[in-house]
Amino acid sequence: MQVFGMRLTPRWAAPLLAAGVLFGLRKALSNRTHPDLRDQVALITGSSRGLGLALAREFARRGCRLVLCARDAAELERARSDVAPFGIDVLVLTCDVTDREQVGRMVETATRRFGRVDMLVANAGVIKVGPLATQTISDFEQAMAVMFWGCLYVVDAVLPQMRARRSGRIGIVTSIGGKVSVPHLLPYSSAKFAATGLAEGLRAELKPDGVSVTTVVPGLMRTGSHVNAEFKGRNKAELGWFSLGATLPLTSLSAEDAARRVVEAMQRGDAEVILGWQAGMLARVHGLLPGVTTDVLGVVNRLLPEPGGVGTHSVSGKASQSAVTRSPLEQLGQQAARDLNQS
Repeated sequence: MQVFGMRLTPRWAAPLLAAGVLFGLRKALSNRTHPDLRDQVALITGSSRGLGLALAREFARRGCRLVLCARDAAELERARSDVAPFGIDVLVLTCDVTDREQVGRMVETATRRFGRVDMLVANAGVIKVGPLATQTISDFEQAMAVMFWGCLYVVDAVLPQMRARRSGRIGIVTSIGGKVSVPHLLPYSSAKFAATGLAEGLRAELKPDGVSVTTVVPGLMRTGSHVNAEFKGRNKAELGWFSLGATLPLTSLSAEDAARRVVEAMQRGDAEVILGWQAGMLARVHGLLPGVTTDVLGVVNRLLPEPGGVGTHSVSGKASQSAVTRSPLEQLGQQAARDLNQS
């Protein structure tokens, strides 16, 4: 047998043929007709700003009815006004996802209003940036409370009705930090690793019940999140590297593109969607050569700011701005923060 002029032995022919068949099936499945989302009910946690607000816009653009959830009532009202031009029905509910009882009441209220919840995006998150010497046990506890337990609580609250209908879509927003632990983001990465494990395990167990679970793995995105992140140690220097990486056009993905890809992945029922070419490359290299990537990240860690400054105290991104983060290099990040209710 010859392929492109090369003679292949039977030993290699079978794997190549199998790979070709799998590629063809994947292509066919990716092009299949997807269910219309019009009038579906989408509940999004952490949806008053950032990626959550971008997701709300994308679902609204597709005619979905929305349940927007966050802790800040004023921010939620601004989010409601933001999606109002789409002419869809919107319910806003203040809720702290770390409180299981609040989550239960929120899902009950949404279900009474719309009759059901068809789609859930567990998106709420917190970010604290700084070297390990500045992070405390309470930082790890808060990260787990919001990004693991807060995720599990809302999934647990919507699952009974989805299972009863044998229908539902869940998207769990993790991070490339939930696949590769990034220096100066250890509490965040730890919680995101837990969320990744939860999402993958849920998909395997819920598929027979007709419930699809998609693991959402964002890389660097222009969502303006650096404005509301918290920074420790040499906070201005920490904000400098964090904001530039997440806002430069060659390194980051726009929030609109990210939201479109997430909604389409959930609509198809994909197992995973990785957002950003760097995140995809890093995840794949780490999967093959984990020792190499951790050693490289060890070198990167030496280039990041050392402990000092405000120490274990947290300072918001807004209060940590410097000449670097106000420079023209960061204009896209500043614009994203304004557009996505961050500032």
